[in-house]
Amino acid sequence: MIMRFLFASVLIGLSVTAIAQENAPKKVKEFIVEGRVYDALTHKGVKATIHYQSIPTGSITGRFHDSTYSFTIFGSSKYQIVARAEGYIDGFALVEPKAADPAGKLIHNIAVNLRGENILLDHLIFALGKADISPESYPSLDEVVAMLNAHSSMIVQLEGHTDNQGNQKMNMDLSQDRVDNVKKYFVSQGIEKGRVKTKAFGGTKPIQAANTPEARARNRRVEMRILVE
Repeated sequence: MIMRFLFASVLIGLSVTAIAQENAPKKVKEFIVEGRVYDALTHKGVKATIHYQSIPTGSITGRFHDSTYSFTIFGSSKYQIVARAEGYIDGFALVEPKAADPAGKLIHNIAVNLRGENILLDHLIFALGKADISPESYPSLDEVVAMLNAHSSMIVQLEGHTDNQGNQKMNMDLSQDRVDNVKKYFVSQGIEKGRVKTKAFGGTKPIQAANTPEARARNRRVEMRILVE
C-alpha cells in the first residue's frame, strides 16, 4: 500500500512538473545585427543617421549617428535599416533572423552612393549568357524595392551591360532582357511600371578594359540611375 502511494505521488509530481514546463514562457531567441556604412566607390566609412525598425508594424525602432551600428533583435520579425548621409542617396538593408550565422549574428554592411552616381546592383546574379534572375538575388532586389517604396516619387532607369565577347547584337538583346526581368520583378513587388525605365548598352560601356575573366565579370552588370529623386 505504501509503495503504491509513493508510486502515485511520483507520477503526480512528474505530471505537475511537465505541465509547469509546458506552460512556462518560452525564451525568445535574440540576434545581434551589426554592420558599417561605407562609400560604394572608395569603401571608406561614411558617418550617417542610421534608423532601424521592425516590419511591417514598425513597433520596434532605434537610431544611431555613426558609420557603424549594432543592435539586438528578438523573435522572427524582419527589420529594415536606412542609412542617410549628407550628399548621398539613402542606403537600405533588410535583415531577417533566419539569415543569422550559428553564433546568432547578422552582419550587413550598407553601401551608399553619392547623389548623381549610378547604383551598381552588385548582388544581382544571372546565369552566364542568360537573362533569368537567380533567386539568390531577391534579397538585394527587395532592398531596392524598399527604397522605391520609401521614395514614392522616385523614378529610376535600369541600365544593362554585358562584356564585349561574342555577337554585339546578341549582347545588346541580352542586356535588354536582363533589365526587363529586373523591372518585372520590381513590378511584381508592387512598384508602378512607369517608375522604372530600362536601357541596354550591351558591351559598349565597359568599366574595365583588360581582357581577363575578372574584368569581363565586372563589365557584366546592371546599374540603376536615379532620374527623379
